[in-house]
Amino acid sequence: MIAYESFTLNNGLRVLFHREPSSPMAVVNVLYDVGARDEDPERTGFAHLFEHLMFGGSKHIADFDAPLQAAGGQSNAFTSNDITNYYDILPAQNIDTALWLESDRMLSLAFTDKSLEVQRQVVIEEFKQRYLNQPYGDAWLHLRPLVYKKHAYRWATIGKNIKQIQEASMHEVRAFFQQYYHPSNAILCIIGNFDLPTIQQKVEHYFGNIPAQKKAARNLIQEPAQKQFRTKTLIRKVPATAFYYAFRMGKRTDSDFYQADLLSDFLGNEKTSPLYIELKKKKKICAEITAYITASFDDGLFIISGKMQPGKTIDQLEAALWPLLEKTAAKAISKSSLHELKLKLRTSRAFQDQGLLNRAMNLAYFELLGSAQLINEEAQKYQQISTKDLQTFALQTFRKTNCSRLIIQSQQDAK
Repeated sequence: MIAYESFTLNNGLRVLFHREPSSPMAVVNVLYDVGARDEDPERTGFAHLFEHLMFGGSKHIADFDAPLQAAGGQSNAFTSNDITNYYDILPAQNIDTALWLESDRMLSLAFTDKSLEVQRQVVIEEFKQRYLNQPYGDAWLHLRPLVYKKHAYRWATIGKNIKQIQEASMHEVRAFFQQYYHPSNAILCIIGNFDLPTIQQKVEHYFGNIPAQKKAARNLIQEPAQKQFRTKTLIRKVPATAFYYAFRMGKRTDSDFYQADLLSDFLGNEKTSPLYIELKKKKKICAEITAYITASFDDGLFIISGKMQPGKTIDQLEAALWPLLEKTAAKAISKSSLHELKLKLRTSRAFQDQGLLNRAMNLAYFELLGSAQLINEEAQKYQQISTKDLQTFALQTFRKTNCSRLIIQSQQDAK
């Protein structure tokens, strides 16, 4: 159980506080309710670009990192299709430094042509190095638009292409900040050895004078149901042929999310899993194979991916994979296997919750999903799942008409 207190400032900023008396460190986490799905289709990659811009200095602070490092702290951030999250870790006695820095850049960034150009080049270089110059790096740049035809998940967080990042203007930067970076679109979570009145006083002091602003309405086009199998093959200079099977599934807040999470662990996350045993160990079709889910706020994906053994074909993979998935849908897994899955999950979650940063990020994340209290309720949701629930999910999900397949074929295998 993670105990926490919550309050909301008059300007709409939601605040969560978890007291941790055993650590000399503190965490300040600011989650903004904006991600790649909120971007203009002609300006993709903007949320991620803006994440970088947030470290380029604010109205009263020329260098974000210098004061934090002087206080013995460090900071970082990440952007997903759904959220943008910033965090600071520092000695608890210096927490004012982090609150001052985060409040100042929420109030107003230092919008300069130099900062925009510097961060633009950083993001472009990241695009090249991680997505264009790495084997399999552009897989999601092709898989997303194969699966999603209408929804904004059809582009990756990095964006569709470099050209859209190159064309981002200062006017667009200012407009993005004004629309999404304000108190009512943020959740602040603080963890450390403090009492609640102290935190309330500090948060009010640093954030209370930031002007209130109405939260922008989100009117995303939802993805229609898929009605046919989709496939795409790319021939590339890669070490081995790779495959990605993407099955449509529900939202992070849907009840079957927990079934999908457990089933992905059962199918492909252990050396004792069916995918590993059948396709790698016994039939030696795959060099590696795994299963995972995207946990998206809107309709997400159940992914089965891996790499082929030299000389093996996609037809051989198809002939082995689909019967295995059909078997999963036709016959419930054993109760002992389900019990083992739940036990492993409980242990993993308990280990994750030991870290201050994980607790801070998860509290803010669950608050955005609907209530921070979900962090204490999810374990029970997993425990309530039956073998029949997993079988039903498999039956609904592992249909060929619900699947999109991307193949990145090695030049050697294509001969």
